[in-house]
Amino acid sequence: MAIRQHTAWVSALGLALALVALTSCPCEAEVAGAGEEQPVEADDAAATIEEVAAMEATDMLRITTLYDNYQHDEKLRTNWGFSCLVELGDSVVLFDTGGDSPTLLYNVDELGIDLKRVQALVLSHDHGDHTGGAGGVLKRCPGLKVYACGSFSPRTKRVITGNGGKLVEVTSPIEILPGIQSTGEMGAGIHEQSLVVDTGSGIVVITGCAHPGIVGIVRKAKQLVKGDVLLVMGGFHLMGTPGPVVERAVADLKDLGVRKVSPSHCTGDAAIALFSEAFGENFMPGGVGLVVEFPMK
Repeated sequence: MAIRQHTAWVSALGLALALVALTSCPCEAEVAGAGEEQPVEADDAAATIEEVAAMEATDMLRITTLYDNYQHDEKLRTNWGFSCLVELGDSVVLFDTGGDSPTLLYNVDELGIDLKRVQALVLSHDHGDHTGGAGGVLKRCPGLKVYACGSFSPRTKRVITGNGGKLVEVTSPIEILPGIQSTGEMGAGIHEQSLVVDTGSGIVVITGCAHPGIVGIVRKAKQLVKGDVLLVMGGFHLMGTPGPVVERAVADLKDLGVRKVSPSHCTGDAAIALFSEAFGENFMPGGVGLVVEFPMK
């Protein structure tokens, strides 16, 4: 009871003081003061939302397909080739540049992507449908490190350096950025490198065309980074390959523990259909505009 009486007394005193304040202050000042406080609170709230979003983004692997001959997002342009943006926490890598700058940059702008966030460009192999947009990218990102196979032609290397790129010639496996590494040059004919991304709970393998063989690339990735293979995506270079050969590749990838696949580009419609049938709900249709996300650990 004593507590309730004390509370009532304080409330009465507070009401009296409030009435005194109202009679001694102009009404205009009260309104102006209230108006000044509201924007500050709104700004604080907006900043908090942005900070939370940034924190959430650093806990994810996000892969966005920027260039492909298959379409996932109808507002984007398609053309023969492949390119994707890989964001792993604070590490941002552009993998391949498709066949031309206008198509790539249109899709980049349409998706609202700032290429100046890119810290490294990795070119899988020396074919125009993967290197064609490099000049346009480098004009937007002068001084960008470009990881290219040592076997690239002098002409392609000149395109890189002539547009302000800092060429890094890759032969052996190398870490591009924390959590993202190259398989190094693979293949006896067409030399090619692929990306291996470590999420902490498994790996994602990204291929340009997989000329050295998709199964061999995944085997190499598993040697480089221990863990389950969460996803294999990109071009599998199986267009026109006989069905039994594709089925063998599907079986081998399953034996290697590959959980999901997203074949596109040079895989071919018939091979893609076989992968879809074999992997079922773990098949992801590839194409420009596809966004894949995995949590990091």
